[in-house]
Amino acid sequence: MSATEPQAILTPLTESAIFLVLTVNAGSEAEVADVLTDVSGLKRSVGFRVPEAELTCVTGIGSSLWDRLSTGPRPADLHPFKELAGSRHTAPSTPGDLLFHIRAHRFDLCFELAQRLTERLRGLAVVVDEVHGFRSFDERDVLGFVDGTENPEGEAAGVAVLIGDEDPAFAGGSYVIVQKYVHDLTSWDALSTEEQELAIGRTKLSDIEMPDEDKPANSHLALNVITGPDGEERQIMRFNMPFGQVGRAEFGTYYIAYARTAELIELMLNHMFLGDPPGTTDRILDFSTALTGCLFFVPPLEMLDDITSLRAEAAPASAPTPPPAPAQNAGDGSLAIGSLRDHSTDAER
Repeated sequence: MSATEPQAILTPLTESAIFLVLTVNAGSEAEVADVLTDVSGLKRSVGFRVPEAELTCVTGIGSSLWDRLSTGPRPADLHPFKELAGSRHTAPSTPGDLLFHIRAHRFDLCFELAQRLTERLRGLAVVVDEVHGFRSFDERDVLGFVDGTENPEGEAAGVAVLIGDEDPAFAGGSYVIVQKYVHDLTSWDALSTEEQELAIGRTKLSDIEMPDEDKPANSHLALNVITGPDGEERQIMRFNMPFGQVGRAEFGTYYIAYARTAELIELMLNHMFLGDPPGTTDRILDFSTALTGCLFFVPPLEMLDDITSLRAEAAPASAPTPPPAPAQNAGDGSLAIGSLRDHSTDAER
């Protein structure tokens, strides 16, 4: 296995997914690290029974947990998700130490793997967000538009998503940002199809991007196109999925975006929530509310499978126990037994 072999990020879209975000209890870091070394094995055990379902699991580690696992080098772009508070819209920052992005063509495999993972982490970590995603028709979101059309393919996907020589200690890793959005479908559905298309910047039925001259400055597509110094579009990989509960009138999109640098995803979100230029915010946010926001580092596969080595590096060696003090003669023939003290050394980890 290559030391930079990535986790299973660059795999085809699936019909089902479960997104789990957890916080790790203080003092449970060592036990959690042990569980993380078994994630690959648990995935194989569950997925082996139905190989055609192509079960995968991507594990992300948040900034706070990384610092609790390791005092060594840290991924260059790893930090807590930064809240974006504009005059009209807010992208909150919410707790999250671990992310499990579980995908398969069948929901039952996703569910069983999620069950096995949470069983192993019971008493060590708390699930703070759980979302069950589903495929809607031809990759459409609950707003009725195709989602993920601009995902890079082939070699370009790896270039967009995987860390390279710019941070060699973490090459093969990636960054992922997740947000849970709920939509006001009553207001959205009150718009005409033409008005919806102007908000997105793409036709609804045929999924064709509008010409730049016809695309409003506050359309979703206009604000999410970022070009580099070479004039080429900078890309990320999205695996968004719809979710919801009809009885609660909850209709949402789970946004999950991978990139080789968190800065690129954050720049897109800045444009959406704060505007580019400032004040020109994403029209889609008039109908969509972000409830969560977390940023994670996705270690390469070998690093994840050996994550306990980070824990070993983080734990300082115990201080050696000093030898007992020699007995002192009190001058009266006694050994001054009453002056001896018990010595103890507390090793803090």
